[in-house]
Amino acid sequence: MTRPVPLTRALISVSDKTGLVDFARALAARGVELLSTGGTAKALREAGLSVRDVAEVTGFPEMMDGRVKTLHPKVHGGLLALRDNTEHLTAMEVHGIEVIDLLVVNLYPFEATVAKGAAYDDCIENIDIGGPAMIRAASKNHEFVATVVDVEDYAAVLEELDRNDGATTLAFRRKLAQIAYARTAAYDAAVSTWMAGAIGEETPRRRAFAGTLAQSLRYGENPHQSAAFYLDGSNRPGVATATQHQGKELSYNNINDTDAAFELVAEFGTGAPACAIIKHANPCGVATGASLTEAYIRAFDCDRTSAFGGIIALNQLLDAETAEEIVKIFTEVVIAPAATDEAKAVFAAKKNLRLLTTGALPDPKAAITTFRQVAGGFLVQGKDNGAITLDDLKVVTKRAPSEQELKDLLFAWKVAKHVKSNAIIYVKDGATVGVGAGQMSRVDSTRIAARKSEDMAEAMGLSAPLTKGSVVASDAFFPFADGLITAAEAGATALIQPGGSMRDQDVIDAADERGLAMVFTGMRHFRH
Repeated sequence: MTRPVPLTRALISVSDKTGLVDFARALAARGVELLSTGGTAKALREAGLSVRDVAEVTGFPEMMDGRVKTLHPKVHGGLLALRDNTEHLTAMEVHGIEVIDLLVVNLYPFEATVAKGAAYDDCIENIDIGGPAMIRAASKNHEFVATVVDVEDYAAVLEELDRNDGATTLAFRRKLAQIAYARTAAYDAAVSTWMAGAIGEETPRRRAFAGTLAQSLRYGENPHQSAAFYLDGSNRPGVATATQHQGKELSYNNINDTDAAFELVAEFGTGAPACAIIKHANPCGVATGASLTEAYIRAFDCDRTSAFGGIIALNQLLDAETAEEIVKIFTEVVIAPAATDEAKAVFAAKKNLRLLTTGALPDPKAAITTFRQVAGGFLVQGKDNGAITLDDLKVVTKRAPSEQELKDLLFAWKVAKHVKSNAIIYVKDGATVGVGAGQMSRVDSTRIAARKSEDMAEAMGLSAPLTKGSVVASDAFFPFADGLITAAEAGATALIQPGGSMRDQDVIDAADERGLAMVFTGMRHFRH
């Protein structure tokens, strides 16, 4: 059946009552009979609308604390009946079943209940049963029935009715059905994911991930790739929850790099001012300072060339002084917990610069599940939230690190977690001075980071690279002593690494021969 279906009767049962009265009033004005349940019916009556209770239709009252109210043949028959099927029509007549042309349901707020940390029993009570059952039934029968699960589709329904003399088209109902099935799938995914965590099931037999479209993107990593940005509903502070104050729409790469930048700077909490500058998901400069301006300048001085067109993340309120420094070069995105009006005014002159504020920093120690697609499946793991303290370090060389070296080693280790493997980070006085990322050989990362520091020293007119007197972090163990030796030749005085290589003793011996201090963490930070 391809002709439009006149809308004569609607069943409305919603938890989110945003826009409910106006929508129902508009339907009633178009001659649509309203059926409803519980709190929805009450709200409509209080607004002066005529409503039939579902209990009146079914002949059964709501029971079991509202668990049973719409699970009845007179409801599901009205949703599922094929109106061009004689047997179905006969059954409807025999059993007194009336057609339902429009179903409007948004589900119990299960996700919101979980998000606020509710108890197990409260979460269970917020699992909707009747709603998903009706949504699936109506959507299956989209040849005749329209299904609405999102408030934002109310206006579209009214526009559809106006275009088609009070009827809905098959194309429109198909589109609504797809949206509806995606909603129940996301809902069930949220329930199953929560329950797996609640019962301690780390590797459930089946896993489902779902999201809500936030933005259709111009393209993906490259112009020939289609892309979109979806929200998972977790509300973790970051690019997904940020307010954009200015600038053009974020791109796929902008979103990816901004996330990497903000997750990195969050490692430093809200204590000392900190800045991270990211390019292609890798840091090209990270620093702390006495002020946010100083932190930015020190991060910028690690690799001024790569910082051009980069993403800047700050861990504190962005002030005008820092904003003035940032606008001296082209920057794609700046993200911070907040920004002063004066800082926003500085950025206003740079129309292409995007400014995002989040209100808070993400918790780097939070337990989060991440996934990555591979051919034929996907890999699931816990987010790398590993962290170490001074007490976790094991000194393995004859010389122990000094107090300042220890501070820099811990700083370097935080950064190493966010650099693509093989990762080598040189740090001096709370700032990166060389970053080697993503090389197939660890010694090559060590050389590249040192060479970048040499280039910056020449550009800044320094007498020696800042790697002189620095410390080095390696995200994984040194398989041979060559990487350590290269770091020593660059002027490093101390190193931090996981340890665990068959040749650890060779590396330790090389450190002792050169008077270096080295500590093992027992923790690896591979990042691919």
